[in-house]
Amino acid sequence: MSFTLAIVGRPNVGKSTLFNRLVGKRLALVDDQPGVTRDLREGAARLADLRFTVIDTAGLEEVTDDSLQGRMRRLTERAVDMADICLFMIDARAGVTPTDQVFAEILRKRSAHVILVANKAEGIATNAGVMEAYSLGLGEPIALSAEHGEGLSDLYSQLMPLADEFDANKDEGTPETDIPVSDEEEDQDYAVPTEAKPLQVAVVGRPNAGKSTLINQILGEDRLLTGPEAGITRDAISLRTIWDGTPMRIFDTAGMRRKAKVQEKLEKLSVSDGLRAVKFAEVVVVLLDAEIPFEQQDLRIADLAEREGRAVVVAVNKWDVEPEKQAKLRDLRESFERLLPQLRGAPLVTVSAKTGRGLDRLNEAILSAYAVWNRRIATAALNRWLTGMLEKHPPPAPAGKRIKLRYMTQVKARPPGFVVMCSHPDKMPASYTRYLVNGLRNDFDMPGTPIRLFLRSQSDKNPYKGRKKSGPSKLRKHIEGHRQDR
Repeated sequence: MSFTLAIVGRPNVGKSTLFNRLVGKRLALVDDQPGVTRDLREGAARLADLRFTVIDTAGLEEVTDDSLQGRMRRLTERAVDMADICLFMIDARAGVTPTDQVFAEILRKRSAHVILVANKAEGIATNAGVMEAYSLGLGEPIALSAEHGEGLSDLYSQLMPLADEFDANKDEGTPETDIPVSDEEEDQDYAVPTEAKPLQVAVVGRPNAGKSTLINQILGEDRLLTGPEAGITRDAISLRTIWDGTPMRIFDTAGMRRKAKVQEKLEKLSVSDGLRAVKFAEVVVVLLDAEIPFEQQDLRIADLAEREGRAVVVAVNKWDVEPEKQAKLRDLRESFERLLPQLRGAPLVTVSAKTGRGLDRLNEAILSAYAVWNRRIATAALNRWLTGMLEKHPPPAPAGKRIKLRYMTQVKARPPGFVVMCSHPDKMPASYTRYLVNGLRNDFDMPGTPIRLFLRSQSDKNPYKGRKKSGPSKLRKHIEGHRQDR
């Protein structure tokens, strides 16, 4: 990326809409309600032949205390200091407000390069607001419509000379990009992720479990908004880092409440954004509160991650304030085994997001879960194992029909998936399938990871088996009839 561009301005002027247009996808939540964006969100932007990093920020408000709005403002000011260029956005329909004037003065002092944009400039009715923007003393404003993509050519004209300037001043190097991975490479059994493709980790849990605080501790800096209020995080934020030598992309997600309690449209969008992060992740860290662990919603979240086929690590936060640690840990392990049997053996670690205690164990657990999730087993070893399992406990014979298990192979990893060729797969009881899955988990050292076992009959290989033979073709009938006439 040649430079970094931060989009700043009052709440609800259209910053996230422009951010989404520049990155070419709907990464940031957009709603008519002001104050939707609270964290800093980075994305790889593209505007004609320009490639750069764009930062979406929270709406600037005239608050400097330790309230939620005050902390949001400090995070936005941090983005201003990080960025090479600040794009200051006002609402052309509303015109220049006293708050716009205050922040224009701040930007003049804190940023060397400020581009003024009057957004929502659709139609001639907004011309007055665009002209009024000259009074901010930040140069000629760009009339823009982020929603409809109008005015982007003018933005390009102002960014292009600045981009050339930054390229001339910076040392030559290769920008950090996501290198596409082929399907063949995707299926390889990697014990650790490569630098080109960071390990994707999603941190999920109920509101106020400490997800953002934990990620800030991993990053070693306050990149995410935190505080005592529940539900601060609104959308899934991805951050790239190298954690103890391992490249990772970590997703911070909004707290997930029970579906019946989720009424507001914005919270529904936040939860769906978090669910999407789970689907794209490779390892899901389910973060629990040590004071109230394994509530129904915690169990639903962990079960969702297992059903999506993700590697799961359970982390219990706020361990620094737990008075009876040994007794509590015994209770946690017992509850985990009893309430989440489908994740039996998955790593369970205790951490303190506030102090950073236990982060080394969490890192080890994530890498271990990822390695198991990628595991492959040779077909010969699987069939020797299957023979032993059949000798110890033969399959039942429902309705007098004996089920024969003939052959087994692994067809995929991430998570491990196996196919067993057998007779009467539709008659196989679920209890025997569980017996095989638990045996795989124990005998091949695959604790906690989701295991998929598919039963197939030999007839599944032949798509024509069971079809009635077709009669003579019309052409053949015609030829035979012609011969008989002769």
